[in-house]
Amino acid sequence: MAITTTAAPTDVVFDLAPAARRVAELIGGVGDEQLHGPTPCAEFTVRDLLAHLAGLTAAFRDAAAKRTGAWSERSLAEGTGRPLAADWRRGLPRRLTELAQVWRRGEAWQGSARAGGVTLTAGVAAQVALGELVLHGWDLARATGQPYACDRPSLQVVYALLAPEADNPARQPMFGPVVDVPYGSDFLDRVVGLGGRDPRWAPAT
Repeated sequence: MAITTTAAPTDVVFDLAPAARRVAELIGGVGDEQLHGPTPCAEFTVRDLLAHLAGLTAAFRDAAAKRTGAWSERSLAEGTGRPLAADWRRGLPRRLTELAQVWRRGEAWQGSARAGGVTLTAGVAAQVALGELVLHGWDLARATGQPYACDRPSLQVVYALLAPEADNPARQPMFGPVVDVPYGSDFLDRVVGLGGRDPRWAPAT
């Protein structure tokens, strides 16, 4: 997900734990033989997607803690070829837990937060972090043949982030064009479509 400064600010405090927990559960279902397989993010293999998730969880964890350093400045657009730690099966779920925990602190929501070389209001940074978890969780589930369910409060937050950006040319090529979904589609499919994904995507057999 691209980090922009045009997202609508939010004064609503929400919980990142359900989405973080779901991504952690998906990691346990990734087989070694799937690491080089495709994902809905055309430029990412499953391995690249996991490396991207590892980087963004660290970046937004540190952003919530008001820590600046390598993770606050490193571009989150990087992914292909980024090293994936050997202990990713344990390390990435641990980072996801840390991410959710630090955003439960009141001070995380105060002032600004810096991640990916961009300074955002803290509430918008939390929205972006949750958007990353929800969309890339869906990506990982589809790429590895696992079911994906997302709690409605998380989807509502991500919808509020993405809907105002639907016609913004600056969202490309990070997202790709919005994918229209049929009338009456469920909320998850609508959010996924706003995120530039085709809800019908599946790896080629």
